[in-house]
Amino acid sequence: MENKKNLIIAPLAQLVAMAILLVISASCEIIDLIGAQGELRLSFSDNSYNTTKASSEIPDTNSFILNVVDSKGNTVYNGKYGDSPESLLVSAGSYTVTALSGEFSSPKFSSPQYGDKQLVVVSAGKVANVELLCRQMNAGIRLKVGADFLKAYPDGSLFLKSDQGKLLYAYREKRIAYFKPGNVSLILSNQGKDETVFSRILESQEILTLNINAPQDGGTKGGVHIAVDTTRYWNSSDVTIGDKSGTGGGDKGKALSVAQARGSAGSEDVWVYGYVVGGDLSSSSASFSTPFKSRTNLLLGTRSSSSDKGSCLSVQLLKGDIRDALNLVDNPDILGTQIFLKGDIVESYYGIPGIQNITEYEIK
Repeated sequence: MENKKNLIIAPLAQLVAMAILLVISASCEIIDLIGAQGELRLSFSDNSYNTTKASSEIPDTNSFILNVVDSKGNTVYNGKYGDSPESLLVSAGSYTVTALSGEFSSPKFSSPQYGDKQLVVVSAGKVANVELLCRQMNAGIRLKVGADFLKAYPDGSLFLKSDQGKLLYAYREKRIAYFKPGNVSLILSNQGKDETVFSRILESQEILTLNINAPQDGGTKGGVHIAVDTTRYWNSSDVTIGDKSGTGGGDKGKALSVAQARGSAGSEDVWVYGYVVGGDLSSSSASFSTPFKSRTNLLLGTRSSSSDKGSCLSVQLLKGDIRDALNLVDNPDILGTQIFLKGDIVESYYGIPGIQNITEYEIK
């Protein structure tokens, strides 16, 4: 009888031992996997860049399409920058990060494209901080057709052509035609014949203005004069593509971003912009979802999806009309909304940089 018990117990003990070994092995694999991961943090730089004269508006970087791809071509994230998490937990390795204001594949009028593309290496257990330096990625041409040309070629047509396609440029067209960097040709179509009258290799960020005329009396019949405007390249003023950098002050158009405001403690009566991402602040925590309990404070983030208190700006809401309009208890619908605030930047309010003594606000 004793021998039978031993025969039964021995295999059971072996099975238990094998199960324990499998659990230990799996645990080690999980630990190794976690240890082989790193963190990828993405943001737009606060640095200023010259923009072209075509830039009537600075694009909202939250609407940029962000794409993160690993070395094997697998997509880690693809979507709006404003919807992306503040950090991505990824396996150690290299990643291609691309941010674009919109797609641009063929010539178009009034279509500047902004963006950046970077190769990033993420080390195990480390944080890789990536600053996206978005600039204009395509190039443009603007034609100024002179009166002499109009007289010489009343029935002619002008085309701008690249490898990606061509555009008809009407004589009285005022818009800028945008192309991918590369060779662009100006073609004159007249009396059934096409003639290339000008070609140039355009670089990204370049805006070329061509003054087009025909010879006056005494000139060569049928000739076309092309003059390159050498003042074509940039506005003299600097703006930030990405964080709308400025000096704050009384001008809302120069409002500080959350990132800039966090480093501007002591500034008074300045404008700041950001997204309402939470409230119910304490020295160590914040709430990022409804319902909210406190009417006295807010949390501003760099994007609508911000969920890290340590990268945000705290907001004091004093009793009055501004508190009534902005507190999340009575106005939960403003969660995720962009707002502008005018007040004083302080080094610490609920444990992080904040803005107090707000005198004006605007909800976008």
